[in-house]
Amino acid sequence: MKFKPVRRARKRKKRRKKRYLLKLCIVLLAAFGAYKLLSSSIFDIQSIVVENNAYYTSEQIIAMSGVGLGENIFRVSMRGVRNALLSDPYILSVKMKRRLPGALVLHVAEREEAAFARDGGECVIIDENGLVLRRTNSAPLLTELGNLKLVEAEPGRPLVAEENAALTDTLNLLKKVKNAELYFKKVDISNIIIRAYIFDRLVCEGTPANISDNLDELKNRLLDLKEQGIERGTVKVGGDRYIAWQPVSE
Repeated sequence: MKFKPVRRARKRKKRRKKRYLLKLCIVLLAAFGAYKLLSSSIFDIQSIVVENNAYYTSEQIIAMSGVGLGENIFRVSMRGVRNALLSDPYILSVKMKRRLPGALVLHVAEREEAAFARDGGECVIIDENGLVLRRTNSAPLLTELGNLKLVEAEPGRPLVAEENAALTDTLNLLKKVKNAELYFKKVDISNIIIRAYIFDRLVCEGTPANISDNLDELKNRLLDLKEQGIERGTVKVGGDRYIAWQPVSE
């Protein structure tokens, strides 16, 4: 009689092992079934949707992503696609979504062209923060930054000039100018006074800080000049809302 508890314990262990093996087999079969299902053609990519793009076409974004139709949607490396797109200077951020069973959504945010500087025979296009987006042989319809001695101007990297502090101040000014719905055709940069061209012969002079602080007054003065049909002369801007008009002497 004293051996019965030992035998019963051994039987219980055997039953537990069998149950464990059964559960393991069920889990493995379920995992295999899930793998076969997720690997099936049901989840092949049938469409790639690009959202919020402006500079690049949807076809260009898709080509840059490296993703093709017919690929299994779960085998696409989200990190790989994101890194591929972010390697382009124009792409600021990327959000990706899987719309099962077969649609991939790429939501991009692009940097916008804000200004350009000349480097030899080429134009270096930058965004509002000074990041170089591209180089081109033709001048774009953007604010030209003149009098800059460029040190580094490679796409994907910040524009570096000998007048770096003045460049930063001018870029900050251009952001406010855009918000005020004004436009400078060209800005000649110096370490103190900048010359901002409204037209070829209508110029605004002052420090970036003074022009920035007096944008409302400057805008009103420019509207007055426009109503009078005046497109030549100089608007001098100083501190404490000082704005003086200097016409061109005939």
